[in-house]
Amino acid sequence: MQKVIIASKNPVKIKATVDAFERMFPDAAFEFEGVDVPSGVSEQPVGDDEIMTGSENRMNAAHEAHPDADYWVGIEGGVEDHSGGMVVFAWMVVCDATGRVGRGRSSTFFLPPKVAELVAGGMELGPADDQVFGRTNSKQVNGAIGLLTDDVVTRSDYYTEAIILALVPFKNPEYYV
Repeated sequence: MQKVIIASKNPVKIKATVDAFERMFPDAAFEFEGVDVPSGVSEQPVGDDEIMTGSENRMNAAHEAHPDADYWVGIEGGVEDHSGGMVVFAWMVVCDATGRVGRGRSSTFFLPPKVAELVAGGMELGPADDQVFGRTNSKQVNGAIGLLTDDVVTRSDYYTEAIILALVPFKNPEYYV
C-alpha cells in the first residue's frame, strides 16, 4: 500500500487526488491523507508564478510533515488578470520518494465581472463566489467552476485532470529521466 499525502484537508482536493491516482494507476493500492500545511503565498494567489510557488510550497511542506510517504501532492489555485478579464486556474505538483516531480495545470476560465471585481478589491475567490451566487463555503463543494456550469464540471473534476497531467512522469518514467 502506497501512502499519498495531500497538502490540504479540503474534501474537493482530496477527492480529486484520489480519483486521479486511481485512474492513472488502477492496479495499485493507495492510502490517502490530507494535511493542513501553509502555502507560503498570499491567501489569494495572483499570477502564474505565485500560484505555482504555492503549489510547490504546499507539496514541500507535506513532504516535511510526512517524510515516510510515497507521494506528496500540492494543489494551489489562483487568479490572473488578462486582457479579457480575470481568469482562474490551478497548479498541481506531485513528488515521489525518489524525488521525481510532475506538474500539471488546470484549464483556465474567465470569472464573471462582479466576482472579478470583488477579488480585485481584495476578497478571496471563495467568499466572492459565495457573495455573488448566494452560497456558503462553495470552495469546499463545487467552487466557481461548479457554480458557473451547474456542476457539468465540478471543482473536483477540474482538479482531477490537472493532477492526472502531473502524474504523467510517474506513469511513463522511462521518458522522464
